[in-house]
Amino acid sequence: MVTKACILSVSGPILTPGERVLFSAHDPWGVILMGRSCVSKSQIRRLVADIWDATGRATLIFIDQEGGRVARLKAPEWPLFPRGEDYALVYQSDRERGLEAAWLGHRLIAAELASLSIHADCAPVVDLPVPGAHDVIGDRAFGTEPEQVADIARAALKGLADGGVAGVVKHIPGHGRSMSDSHLELPRVTAGANELARDFDAFARLADAPMAMTAHIAYDSIDPGVAATLSPAVIQGIIRERIGFDGLLMTDDLGMRALGGSLTTRADGAIAAGCDVLLHCSGFLKAPDEILAEMAEVAEASPFLADKALQRAQRAEAMSTAQMPFDGQAGWARFHELFPEFRAMA
Repeated sequence: MVTKACILSVSGPILTPGERVLFSAHDPWGVILMGRSCVSKSQIRRLVADIWDATGRATLIFIDQEGGRVARLKAPEWPLFPRGEDYALVYQSDRERGLEAAWLGHRLIAAELASLSIHADCAPVVDLPVPGAHDVIGDRAFGTEPEQVADIARAALKGLADGGVAGVVKHIPGHGRSMSDSHLELPRVTAGANELARDFDAFARLADAPMAMTAHIAYDSIDPGVAATLSPAVIQGIIRERIGFDGLLMTDDLGMRALGGSLTTRADGAIAAGCDVLLHCSGFLKAPDEILAEMAEVAEASPFLADKALQRAQRAEAMSTAQMPFDGQAGWARFHELFPEFRAMA
């Protein structure tokens, strides 16, 4: 079946009749579940089944489940998981223990997700925050050095993959220098080539990741005033060539205010710049009819998945299907040894 090169969302805990029609007509490559769609385990399973029924296939379901403050699955229905900074602290005192912690934490996340038929996680964060930057990244980061961040992120990706969940590294080629929140405005990074080289290096060490999400940030030394998501100079010259990433490249949410113009203009610009798939979450909207109208606009503007974009999508999907054996009880016991403070929160 031919699918549209987009990842759409759902306005609430159930699939509305309008969303069912939209998904059936356009068959988005993926669907992402926001917090508004995550109430209980049984509810999510029903929602996923309804999405699959509407598209006529086992559509890849995404979620943002990093741990810490970025987690769509929340307590008490689901367990809490560490922030990126928590893994960094363990790593800094004992590298091998830190890598084990990152793998195990994400293997346990994968077990939660896979049990809900969610097989793609928008994690891990590979951004390198700098002093004075906006805290939109902050404690989500695995550190400030490219070697450490990439080391922990690779363990996190493997933990997800071992649990049958494909990871999405973000936000390529680097969001850590942002002085403002791209949800609200376009951040402009004035750093020069030598400074940016460190940010790019973290992603280059993970160039074989299955998927990556762009940064809605303008790098003035590369393409002044143009968000990376819409910049051929950044996507082709930096992400594809310099960093060497050849996995599936998705946009960050097209609804974020960092991007100007209509959703159609944003979608056209992102595809023309070299993005493979358009992501739309409608994070600023509450009314289901408004969310549906935005999703319909993005779906209409989305091309069909084809050629290299299709090959990358198929490769990412293949990585989301292999689940390695895992003793969950023993895994949780070891997790609580590594993070005793989370035992009381379980």
